[in-house]
Amino acid sequence: MAFKIASSPHVSTSLHTNTVMKRVAFCLIPGIAVQSYYFGFGTLVQILLAVSVAYLAEAAVMKLRNKNIKATLSDNSALVTACLLAVAIPSLAPWWLIVIGTLFAIVIVKQLYGGLGNNVFNPAMAAYVLLLISFPVQMTSWVAPQTIAMNHASLLTSVQTIFEINQSFAAEYFRLGIDGIAMATPLDTLKTDLSMGLTTTESLAKPIFSGLAAEGWFGVNLAYLVGGLVMLKLKVIRWHISVAIIASLFVCASFGFLVSPDTFVSPLMHLFSGGTMLAAFFIATDPVTAATSPRGRLIFGAMIGVLIYLIRTFGGYPDAVAFAVLLANMCAPFIDYYVRPRSYGHRTGK
Repeated sequence: MAFKIASSPHVSTSLHTNTVMKRVAFCLIPGIAVQSYYFGFGTLVQILLAVSVAYLAEAAVMKLRNKNIKATLSDNSALVTACLLAVAIPSLAPWWLIVIGTLFAIVIVKQLYGGLGNNVFNPAMAAYVLLLISFPVQMTSWVAPQTIAMNHASLLTSVQTIFEINQSFAAEYFRLGIDGIAMATPLDTLKTDLSMGLTTTESLAKPIFSGLAAEGWFGVNLAYLVGGLVMLKLKVIRWHISVAIIASLFVCASFGFLVSPDTFVSPLMHLFSGGTMLAAFFIATDPVTAATSPRGRLIFGAMIGVLIYLIRTFGGYPDAVAFAVLLANMCAPFIDYYVRPRSYGHRTGK
């Protein structure tokens, strides 16, 4: 029997970028499906619009740089970026909002830094923050969950509202709950109520809250959790960042809730509201903008979890995911520098 001799590294071939991105997009499907169920067909329209703009923008930049357009588009990174941004904004946001955000994510955050592998910040979250700061009204106009909504938007109505074709349809019309009151996001409602002197118990009595967490958002986060676990099973991501985010957020929220349950919400509310699970499995785990070593990833994830809690509790923005991820992105090189794995054969002393 012949013995094959090969040079190092003696490891199996890693997944190609396009395969990884396809699997990430595939694992987003459960979350997208549940989000579309609770918040209408507008989510799907936003995704289609974002993906179209992302591919066109990336192709245009590659043309200007005299690069291979087909090779760049086939890595599917633009697809994932577009989907992440589309599910992060309100389902009936005007069309120009997702266009501006997608162009900023692809052209400025990604390609201006040299393309995939060179960007410092997560493109989807950087675009989200840009839109939130620039257009706060449009970015906070979420429709009421279908289960408690007074008015439901069909696919045609969603298209008309997003593209502003028929002015008789407006996002505000679909924000009305069963009591005829315009619904804000659960985290925003809670923060507003606490600032007005209400207790968490009084705030949680509103229709937008039900069960373990917020109406609609619990199911959405649970679906993204399922998709994230599938990614772990497929070895698309490693567990360090996701577990660190969830654990650190849980610990911080538990401590606050034990100290003052009238002014702080339960850990489950933090874990299954807003974009927590989306961030833990699909956003923070971006290998380009995260820390690289196992210990570094644990620190990176724990930092995001703590920042999410602090900004949600004491900051001005109800859902702090995007800000927490971007702040951690800035610290990733610092973490990698001080948490470098020891070289094989290194001696610590005599």
